[in-house]
Amino acid sequence: MLLAVNIGNTNLRFAVFKSETEIITWTINSKPYRTEYEFFAKFSNMYEPFGIEKDEITDIVIGSVVPPLTINVKKALRKIHGFLPMIVDRNTPSAIQHSSNQMGTDLYANAVSAHYQQYEGKKIIIDFGTALTFLGIHEDAKVGGVVIAPGIITALNSLVGETAQLPEIELVKPKTVLGTETVACMQSGMVYGFLSMVEGMIDRINEVVGEKCFVISTGGVGGVYKSLTNKIDVDDRLHTIKGLRFLYELNKDSFKK
Repeated sequence: MLLAVNIGNTNLRFAVFKSETEIITWTINSKPYRTEYEFFAKFSNMYEPFGIEKDEITDIVIGSVVPPLTINVKKALRKIHGFLPMIVDRNTPSAIQHSSNQMGTDLYANAVSAHYQQYEGKKIIIDFGTALTFLGIHEDAKVGGVVIAPGIITALNSLVGETAQLPEIELVKPKTVLGTETVACMQSGMVYGFLSMVEGMIDRINEVVGEKCFVISTGGVGGVYKSLTNKIDVDDRLHTIKGLRFLYELNKDSFKK
């Protein structure tokens, strides 16, 4: 079985692909940053709650946007499993065409996932992560460009952290747009305010490319916004990590474990 690891700014997401449709997934907080030995201790028993034996893992792929963590995660997993994980990034061969020397592995994996899952036409992938990103990709697998904005949870944490009297809130749809007490007011700003930005960016990108794009959302809170708009066609919280799997499958024959 393939283990895919997506190292993000907030979480490490793990996914074990038991089959095309059966995917077991879990997360571990990325912070505080840990040493190789701390990760070894953390990872050694992580399969047990899911009924997976570590010897059932035959292949590992890692994608990361946090370079200080990449090498320690790789070393810990190699020590546990006895073979070398594949590290993928924007330079890992695929059909995706881009000219950026700055594209993050998460964005690249999102483009790969959208292309190889064969969604039709031009596509927009919205990633509701630590940053809120919009990635445009053409039918021929060429990346059209990217928009980067503060992530919803990042913005919410900043709002609560930088004010004296605003409480922590649950990110849910409020009863009305105009709130009458603090929690509902904040929920309206975070839900409807960001929803307006998401819908507005979709409209602007569609206008630029000259057609209605197929829109995919992913990331921790993507489902909240998908339920409130008809402008998002599919929400897939595993979209990015599926991209890592595609990159592994495309390059495994040339990789020496």
